[in-house]
Amino acid sequence: MKNLLIVLGIIFLLILIEIIREITTFKVTHYEIVSGKLKKNMGEKKIAFISDLHNYSYGKDNGKLLKAIEREEPDMILSAGDLLVGDKNKSSETAEKFVASLASEFPVYCANGNHEQRMKEKPATYGEKYIQYKKELLKAGVHLLENDSVLLDWAGSKVRISGLEIPLRYYGKFTKEKLKIDEIESRLGKADEDIFEILLSHNPVHAETYAKWGADLTLSGHLHGGMVRIPFKRGVITPQACLFPKYSGGIYDVGKKKIVVSKGLGVHTIPIRLFDEAEVIILHVKGKG
Repeated sequence: MKNLLIVLGIIFLLILIEIIREITTFKVTHYEIVSGKLKKNMGEKKIAFISDLHNYSYGKDNGKLLKAIEREEPDMILSAGDLLVGDKNKSSETAEKFVASLASEFPVYCANGNHEQRMKEKPATYGEKYIQYKKELLKAGVHLLENDSVLLDWAGSKVRISGLEIPLRYYGKFTKEKLKIDEIESRLGKADEDIFEILLSHNPVHAETYAKWGADLTLSGHLHGGMVRIPFKRGVITPQACLFPKYSGGIYDVGKKKIVVSKGLGVHTIPIRLFDEAEVIILHVKGKG
C-alpha cells in the first residue's frame, strides 16, 4: 500500500507540473488549406488565427506572443473571439493592448465570442464595458465583424470574411439545440458559391450547419481544446458540460468544407490544461483553381 501511494503521489506531481507548464506556454500550429475556389497563381496567403485569449498575457504586454506571430510574418490576423473575459469587475486592457499591437503591424479581423457578446447584449449587467472595448479596437484599426462581412481580392480570387454571432442560448449549459441555417442567413445573408467564404464563428459545435450555409473555411474556438485531451484523440469536456465534443481542437473535414478549431490561448474559471497546449494557428492558404 505504501508503494502504491508513493507511485500515485509521483503521478499526481507529474500531472500538476504538466498542467502548470501548459497554462504558462503556447505553441505554434501549422495547417494547409487548399481550395479550388482560389486561383493557383495567387501563391500562398499566410493567416495567423487566434482565439480565447481571455486577457491572458505571455510576458509583459504579451511580448512573447507578439514576437511569435511576428516571426511568422502573416498577411493578416483573424480572431474567433473571447479575447477578454466577460466580467464587469475585470479589465479588458490586456486584450485591447495586444490586439492594438497586432493591428499596428497587420490587418486584423475579429469576430466576437460569447464573452464579448454577452457584455454587448447585457448592458444592465456589464455597463459600458463592451462599448469601451469596441472603441479601443476600432481606434487601433481593427476590423470588428459583428454579423458583418468584408470582401477581399486575393490576386483575382474573391474572398469574403464574415463574423457571426449566434444567439446566446446556444452557449447554455447542457445545450444540444442545433443551429439552423436561417439563423445564419438572417445575420449574414446567403453564401456565394463563387466566393471563398471564410466564417469566423466562435462555437464549433455547429460545424455542419456552417458548412451547409456555405462556409468553405470556418474558424472557431470556445472549447479550449476540451481542457483535458485524450492524447491524439479528442477533448474531454465543453463549457456546456458536454462530454467528448466532436470538434474540440484541430482541423476537420465537414463534407467538402473545412473547420479549424483553436485550442485557445488563455484559461478562465477552471485554469486547467492537460495534453492540451495553448496555440497560435498559422494557416497556409493556397489555390488550385
